[in-house]
Amino acid sequence: MKSIVVTLTLLFGFAAVYGQRVQVMSYNIHHGNPPDKGDVIDLEQIAKVILESGAELVGIQEVDVRVPRSLFIDQAHKLADLTGMYYFFSKGIDFDGGEYGTLILSKYKILGNRRYELPMPVPSENRSLAIVDVALPSGQILSFANTHLDLKPENKLAQATYITEIGDWYDRPLIIVGDFNAEPDSEPLKVLEAYFARNTTTNTVTHPNQNPSSEIDYIMVGKHCRFSWKTYKTIATDASDHLPVFAEIEFK
Repeated sequence: MKSIVVTLTLLFGFAAVYGQRVQVMSYNIHHGNPPDKGDVIDLEQIAKVILESGAELVGIQEVDVRVPRSLFIDQAHKLADLTGMYYFFSKGIDFDGGEYGTLILSKYKILGNRRYELPMPVPSENRSLAIVDVALPSGQILSFANTHLDLKPENKLAQATYITEIGDWYDRPLIIVGDFNAEPDSEPLKVLEAYFARNTTTNTVTHPNQNPSSEIDYIMVGKHCRFSWKTYKTIATDASDHLPVFAEIEFK
């Protein structure tokens, strides 16, 4: 009996020292349309990229739901089926008789979800912030957020500021991913970096997918968390006009 107690103590001690790792991805999928294939919609290729990466939590931008240009497919539901993951769709706008927005896929059951309208000081396309809560295998509850910021500078800055206000509410680990439409030295990124840490050692350009020249897609972690980057990289693929960003994060 004593040996069993000692073994369990060592196992829990090992877990405490090495923490919980989670693999995440941010991917702007251009409504499943590969840039060099005309009007072709290839969600199977998008799903293959996700599955081969091993990502457990995925934030996807530019998702169509029952839109004519993507053959009236509910892309949120279809990608969940193709990957075998739970999902939460967050509408940005009504579009051509359907909906267009962002999607979160999760290997783990979604315990809660929230959608926030992002501010828009000047007229533009509505944007949202989606957040889900999941329980990792260790039992730790983690929140995962996904967004796609506006192109207009005034809106982008206001949206970044709003996101930091929401992020400041959290005590549990919080990861935010998305297409921020902002370079690393831009004002919106400086605002976000006051509350969220981004990778500045193995990060690289993410757009366009061929000869990429700008970094606008990110994975960031709330600074209130104790964590380390185990992996941070882009994945080479022609499935979209953006490269997916992948990270393995260890929470202490």
